[in-house]
Amino acid sequence: MRKLKDNILKSILWLSAAITIAILLIIIGYIFKEGMGLINFNFIFGDYSPTEGGGIFPMIVTTLLTVLVSLVISIPIGIGGAIYLQEYAKQGAIVKVIRFATESLAGIPSIIYGLFGTVFFVTALKLQFSILAGSLTLAIIVLPVIIRTTEEALKTVPISYREGAIGLGSTKFEVLYKIIVPSAMPGIISGVILSIGRIIGESAAMLLTAGTVASMPKGLMSSGRTLTVHAYLVTKEAGDIRLACAIGIILIFVILILSIAAKLITRKINKAN
Repeated sequence: MRKLKDNILKSILWLSAAITIAILLIIIGYIFKEGMGLINFNFIFGDYSPTEGGGIFPMIVTTLLTVLVSLVISIPIGIGGAIYLQEYAKQGAIVKVIRFATESLAGIPSIIYGLFGTVFFVTALKLQFSILAGSLTLAIIVLPVIIRTTEEALKTVPISYREGAIGLGSTKFEVLYKIIVPSAMPGIISGVILSIGRIIGESAAMLLTAGTVASMPKGLMSSGRTLTVHAYLVTKEAGDIRLACAIGIILIFVILILSIAAKLITRKINKAN
């Protein structure tokens, strides 16, 4: 009877995995089928024109710039906060409240963050519709992801590593940056990769904070249009599903390239340590 139950549970798990993979393949297959015919050199590296179509290079640059600025802001704050909560803070009611607040922030819809960014960054701080305002908003959005994944990664480091290093005379800070953080780096990088996908995939928050200007950004104070915002607008205004699918293909490759780069950085860090 127990073996029968195990087989039923395994079958359910395999079926769930198969359905998930099948749905993913259908979505990706549809996107490639509809949009692959539009992709060429001019589409990727050409300038956009509202009348003649053209390329999406300004949107690619805006997207990459947004990812870079958002990560530069969120990674130090997120990892530092997670290290403090896990390694230094006294585990009690206050830390539990902070963790609960972090988890709650992760579940807030991005449109709420966009409205906050509009009121605070765009209006109150007078950053106007700019890449900087959008990046600051996205940094707040991904902070809970970075904090929680970093905390979980730090928890996986065996306590014996800490005790052994301290027993050999190392200070707590030396143990932290020489042993604990390098050992937890794969988990930390996984959180960063998740954050990259979240940043690239956001459209509502960017629409309300960075604007929709489809031209090459001249700086962080320029208004810009990311790839996801561009895909939304061409679908909404022109009803061009094929173009939106072509942009989706580029988005998939951008996320893939950035994820591979993050993995390579992790390997180099692990080898160096």
